[in-house]
Amino acid sequence: MPSQDPENAAGNALQPHPLQSRTIPRDGHTISRKDISPNALRVLYRLRDAGFAAYLVGGAVRDLLVGGSPKDFDVATDATPEQVKSLFRNCRLIGRRFRLAHVVYGREIIEVATFRANSDDGSGDRQLHEGGRLLRDNVYGTIEDDAVRRDFTANALYYAIEDFSVRDYCGGFEDVQNRVMKLIGDPETRYREDPVRMLRAVRLAAKLGFRIDDASAAPLPALAPLLREAAPARLFEECLKLFLSGHAAESFLGLERHGLLDALLPETAAALKANRSGALRNMVLEGLRGTDARVAADEPVSPAFLFAVLLWPAYCRALIALQAQGVHPAEAQRRAADRVTVHQLEVIALPRRFSLPMQEIWLLQARFSQRKRVGRLLAHPRFRAAFDFLVLRQAASPDHAGEVAFWRDAQHDTSLAGAGGTGFDGDGDADPEGDDLLDGDADPDAAKGGRAPRRRRRRRRPGGGNDGGQSGAA
Repeated sequence: MPSQDPENAAGNALQPHPLQSRTIPRDGHTISRKDISPNALRVLYRLRDAGFAAYLVGGAVRDLLVGGSPKDFDVATDATPEQVKSLFRNCRLIGRRFRLAHVVYGREIIEVATFRANSDDGSGDRQLHEGGRLLRDNVYGTIEDDAVRRDFTANALYYAIEDFSVRDYCGGFEDVQNRVMKLIGDPETRYREDPVRMLRAVRLAAKLGFRIDDASAAPLPALAPLLREAAPARLFEECLKLFLSGHAAESFLGLERHGLLDALLPETAAALKANRSGALRNMVLEGLRGTDARVAADEPVSPAFLFAVLLWPAYCRALIALQAQGVHPAEAQRRAADRVTVHQLEVIALPRRFSLPMQEIWLLQARFSQRKRVGRLLAHPRFRAAFDFLVLRQAASPDHAGEVAFWRDAQHDTSLAGAGGTGFDGDGDADPEGDDLLDGDADPDAAKGGRAPRRRRRRRRPGGGNDGGQSGAA
């Protein structure tokens, strides 16, 4: 049920940060109109010409101040969403929790938000969950109100199109100069309003090279379990922002540093803590650095490969546990992949178009050590992704150097084509980075049993093809 006193809840959150109104003139900052999207400028000028206040706001202002190139340009105004829509034929209104106007220019969307108030006017348009989570926020107010209700001081900066100044109401200009991420208001209350703010703090600090100030960082480990209250689909989108925006390795380290990894990737966190050699952690970080390099080179990165890296430690731990119970290696591999995927879905809604290729990448690892049925494996639609994953494993464990060399040569040796027989019959075993992988775990090779029963191959239906959504996903 919504809180019966949302105004007090909001007020408690905002009291520690009184307004520090300041205007930084054009010659006092580095923002230039030539660095702002022309479409954003069109929106700003049209709103101003119609008699409304119009400001570039949030991340775009922050990024421009630190010399970055914003991907999105958001606008704040005193016009209501309906008034914005009346000015732009290419506008659509979205959202119920936060009513917004989207002005569409081809592939670019300029998001226009009306100034929000930080109190309840009794209309029911501002509601808080009894735990403090914000359910609805459509009470409109002044620019001062709007600044105080934003999450971080660095995001509460407004670029005024009327005189090209920057308006600062929460001390964000100095925080940007000092490269500090600081919450507006009481940190614990603000995190309870929206637990995903904890991930945003880590992501933005990683992206900008900022540090999270002590008061904003202190509650993170204790409040990390609140992430379970966020929608799994929203956490999936937040993970893509964390790990596919060019700062994945630093984001991962930030999650570790602030106690959030256990809540977001619980089985991976447990496996890393149990891994005495540190090989699994090295592999994950190496994979994330590779992801960052691909993003920097403007090369595609698949979420399937990304989650194969992030959840590999959990898969290894589950696999060794099953083999220690005497489960046949092939069956253990399949069960471990399913178990890790199902458990992670309770937190992050990983779509099947990514989870299925992720599992294929894992299951193909056992076949590299066999060095047979070469032609068939080379023709597998997931071979390239699986081979790249093998190369990544070599970075953590040099034991895979021979396999990498063999399969690299095989890709260029036509005489090896056709050397394989029928498909994978499951008699191989995975060696997830050696015997000392996990405290108390047995050597994976010790669990080898006899050959698994051969499965009857199903006849392919005419015009069948791959399972929906897998092709090209990795």
